[in-house]
Amino acid sequence: MTGHDEHDEESGRKTRMARRVRRAWIDGFGMKAPKVPFAAGLTALILALGPHDALRAADEPPGRTLASLLDYARQNNPEYASMRHEADAAADRAMPAGALPDPKFRVELMDLTRMGEQNPTLSPSRVGSAKYTVSQEIPWFGKRGLKREIAELDADGARGRARGAWSEIAARLKTAYAQSYLLRRNERITREILDIMTRLEKIAQARYAGGLAMQQDVIRAQVEQTAMRNDLIMLENEGNMLRARINMLLSRPANAPLGEPEALPPLPIPARLDHAALEEHARGRNPRLFAEEAAIRAAEKKRELAYKERYPDFMLGVTPVQYRNAVKEWQVMVEFNIPLWQESRRFMERESEAMLSAARARREATVGEVLSELAENLSGIEAARRTEALARTSLLPQAELSFDSALAAYENGQVDFATLLEAQQQIRKARLAQVRAQSEAWVRLAEIERLLGEDL
Repeated sequence: MTGHDEHDEESGRKTRMARRVRRAWIDGFGMKAPKVPFAAGLTALILALGPHDALRAADEPPGRTLASLLDYARQNNPEYASMRHEADAAADRAMPAGALPDPKFRVELMDLTRMGEQNPTLSPSRVGSAKYTVSQEIPWFGKRGLKREIAELDADGARGRARGAWSEIAARLKTAYAQSYLLRRNERITREILDIMTRLEKIAQARYAGGLAMQQDVIRAQVEQTAMRNDLIMLENEGNMLRARINMLLSRPANAPLGEPEALPPLPIPARLDHAALEEHARGRNPRLFAEEAAIRAAEKKRELAYKERYPDFMLGVTPVQYRNAVKEWQVMVEFNIPLWQESRRFMERESEAMLSAARARREATVGEVLSELAENLSGIEAARRTEALARTSLLPQAELSFDSALAAYENGQVDFATLLEAQQQIRKARLAQVRAQSEAWVRLAEIERLLGEDL
């Protein structure tokens, strides 16, 4: 077979594959009567793209998007896993907490020697009598239900703490992602300005060679480039430390690679950041407040249980009595404890009252803290929005115009090199101010979502 024939065969194979993929794609989405199952179409598409393209997304390290970081942490963060397991364990305690204690079985052998007529024996049929007692402890009415309710409320609190742990982890990842985006953009801006400074150095060298500028201009341009290279080293170091923090949250090695962040997700529209609505939402959804509310209800049930300790618990039993080889007697037993020492119970009741008051005070303190943080972050996100808009619409265009004007004036010998450098630095400051404002707004949003316990 010639090379031309092989090429034609390969082209025909690819054409047939493309047709099958296209037909499977259309059929899978129901655009016409299905002939090939969608799964088969997807498989054909994967085969057409090749194994490397199909597995690229799975092999790509997390970090390119915020969702990839959150999904990875949700599956692998050990702190969140431990809180989830603790919540599951607390939920499993509810049923045993309200269950009856295990019944008891007791065997009593009476008169082992049958009034001295025989040697001692342990055979039930040869002793004077044998008693078989089955007894069951029964708490006072309502105690079991209260214990079950307390355990259920403790489980609610554990679930609230697990939600709070995830909110904290998610907020830290969102903040780290915003900081990583800021570092990358800062690095990119610095490299772009460094390129500009290289061109300015060449302009200064050309003017110096023509006797139109001083050597100091060339040296000043080189000093600025050195300073920027030092800034890049510092940014690289900050990036390494930030990568270690993110990998710690993901339970990965500190130096494990991370994807470069693409972009910050868009901020919610201002209408969704209404202070009154978010405050009401935080009162009902904040994980810490949810856990504190469960703690208050549990303390109320514990107080009620403490007052029920004034009443006795019971023990019921039944005893068949064996004589020789037959049961000839039945006994019934009722036993209860006498709540005689009431003073100790009064201390227990006062303890439960104090714990309830403490739980209520703790919730009020948490409410104040949450609402204060919410107001602070709402104010911060609004300020960041305004700063970003100002830098984008006013400061940056003005700095660019100033630089263009200074560059033209320097080339004509109308301004000195220091004026040109100052104009260039204003561009860098304006661009960094815009990126910092975007990052700050997203950090503030991450804190608001942490307080709300959910994404906006």
